[in-house]
Amino acid sequence: MNAKLITVDEKKKVFHLHNKQISYLLSVDDGGTLSHLYFGKRVRGYHGELKYPRLDRGFSGNLPNSKDRTFSRDTILREYSAAGEMDYRMPATIVQQENGSNGLFLTYKSYQIVAGKPTLKNLPHAWVKDDDEAATLIITLEDKLTKLEFDLLYTIYRDYPIIARSTLAKNTGKEDLYLEKIASLEIDFADKDFESITLPGAHANERHIQREKINQGIHTYASHRGTSSHQMNPFLALVDPDTNENSGDAYGFSLVYSGNHKFELERDQINQLRLNIGINDYNFKWKLEAGDSFQTPEVLMTYSDHGLNQMSQAFHAIIHDRIMRSKFKDQVRPILVNNWEATYFDFTEEKLKPIVDKAKELGIEMFVLDDGWFGHRNDDNSSLGDWYVNKEKFPDGLRHFVDYVHDQGLKFGLWFEPEMISIDSDLYRAHPDYLMKVPNRQPSPSRNQYLLDLGRKEVRDNIFDQIAKVLKENKIDYVKWDMNRHLSDIYQNNLPADKQGEVYHRYVLGLYALSNRLVEVFPDILFEGCSGGGGRFDAGMAYYTPQIWTSDNTDAIERLTIQYGTSLVYPQSMMTSHVSVSPNEQNGRITPFNTRGEVAMWGDLGYELDLTKLSPKEQEDVKKQVAEYKKIRQVTQYGQLYRLKSPLTSNQAAWMVVSNDQKEVIVTVVKVMSKAQPYFTKTKLVGLDPEKEYEDTATKEVYGGDELMNLGFYDPVEHADFTSKMYHFKAIK
Repeated sequence: MNAKLITVDEKKKVFHLHNKQISYLLSVDDGGTLSHLYFGKRVRGYHGELKYPRLDRGFSGNLPNSKDRTFSRDTILREYSAAGEMDYRMPATIVQQENGSNGLFLTYKSYQIVAGKPTLKNLPHAWVKDDDEAATLIITLEDKLTKLEFDLLYTIYRDYPIIARSTLAKNTGKEDLYLEKIASLEIDFADKDFESITLPGAHANERHIQREKINQGIHTYASHRGTSSHQMNPFLALVDPDTNENSGDAYGFSLVYSGNHKFELERDQINQLRLNIGINDYNFKWKLEAGDSFQTPEVLMTYSDHGLNQMSQAFHAIIHDRIMRSKFKDQVRPILVNNWEATYFDFTEEKLKPIVDKAKELGIEMFVLDDGWFGHRNDDNSSLGDWYVNKEKFPDGLRHFVDYVHDQGLKFGLWFEPEMISIDSDLYRAHPDYLMKVPNRQPSPSRNQYLLDLGRKEVRDNIFDQIAKVLKENKIDYVKWDMNRHLSDIYQNNLPADKQGEVYHRYVLGLYALSNRLVEVFPDILFEGCSGGGGRFDAGMAYYTPQIWTSDNTDAIERLTIQYGTSLVYPQSMMTSHVSVSPNEQNGRITPFNTRGEVAMWGDLGYELDLTKLSPKEQEDVKKQVAEYKKIRQVTQYGQLYRLKSPLTSNQAAWMVVSNDQKEVIVTVVKVMSKAQPYFTKTKLVGLDPEKEYEDTATKEVYGGDELMNLGFYDPVEHADFTSKMYHFKAIK
């Protein structure tokens, strides 16, 4: 019988979630206030030493009908707060009532402990294989006047340093209420001089690591774009000033959601820190009718006392093991060639066949047909929503070409953009109401395309039926799901005026419903997510697509910072990375073929170029890269990743992946700029077995695991920019 994961001191009303790695403590304090005590490294038990000190704070009010000036909800460490409680910090929730007020007063009502983990209806979430691997504490807070209840869900896993938190609001009263803000998580810290780490960026420049001191005031990291966005990934870490990759405290938070999000940090007047995470309250207002409930997305939270690498590995493990559901999540990913940067829209079946033939010759395993195969699409101005084959490009039908690809021994992949519609399309001419637009206003184009209203079932059904017909008739092995604009013209024409604040979230729920339907009906298709590259690279989408196009930027040197930041949260098997032409078509950089290949091998390797235009030397390089990657991809895709050198702070980037049995190691070191008088640099490894001997498979030299970790080795000196070196070590005893 496994030990309990949650213990309760009924007398003191203290709740302790714990496994072998972490502990989380909370309690019921004065006035039925649910207070936060501790989150961090595991402790065996708690004896009351963290009862919040009592002190009269000026301008921090007290409990109703109380003369005790030393207790204030404005200063105590909280688990969940509401507007109207005389807590002047950012509240977790704001609720408008029928009389126009928004004042709640939340008090503890009850708790229950359930084995395993409840399913979150209509939302992606972490799951369990059996009930013994996790336990869930559900604490109910209530506002006695409105009869509004909040179930705070805390799930702790037995074998992961992970707690999943979410909130369920239930209107048990008789009046309709409006949720104007509802966070998934609130947590307060005292006496912690944290720095924050976030992942901001832009299209083709995603997920750069931003680390900054947290000064007094409110700091917001958010997306207003309707998706998780290129601009701000739904992740935040709180770290000590001296925390680095392998030492120091790190608290990580990842929101399992693909829409508008908001991470709020507030350092208050007495140097305490509050964090709220959840759906962005920008243009959000959810009508909660009597008897209805609202479930928030969940947050995965972890604690590491060994720096950022340990935090990342915890996220990698839980996302791979308990977010992803695809049958492909443990299978090595196929090496593909995508025709986009080879042909763009200018192709026919006959023009594509030589690329397929060359892919077969070079050992590539899949051909992916990108944009332009459908409707009458020859540029990006038409046909989105018309998911039937372009007869001019495929006069014998798509199946004729798919069969050709399969006959060459390759798998076949196909591109879709299911969420979009063109004005010049049969779908728009038949159903102009499917386009999302505000009444009496002209909608705004982006890339001359518009948004389908996925919040409506009939729209989703139409798109599903079209896509399903193509997938069934053409033996498709892989689907790339793209989204090349963000949301605008926010309005759902089948909702009343008092529900228009729900449209952003309803869109995301519609996206999830359509995605879920497709992956369940077609479980043998590998789905890859994409939104102009990494514009929707989040744990929510990993629930449906086990890999995501990391960025539209295929330049290997810029990919160093993009992939480095991505790896802070997401497993490398989730990152697709391709070799493209040089000079790079996005920034003109000339990069050696070897470097382009070794950077792309960090994730799921592919090629984004015209194979028929490669020189004989380049073709031989591709053949060697493909053969080498097939030998190592089980390790590189599914081993333990360690970041060794940051391209943000040095002239190098270095990373390594170790097999789970510590018997095989892949190390890559990339130098950015060359120098006339170079410094000597060394690379030290981590995560090896110090007692094992490791052989360099290229040189046959043998090193101890302790040598590689403590002494390291000198990096080669090359008088050229953008060089890389990959090492492959195997344990021999």
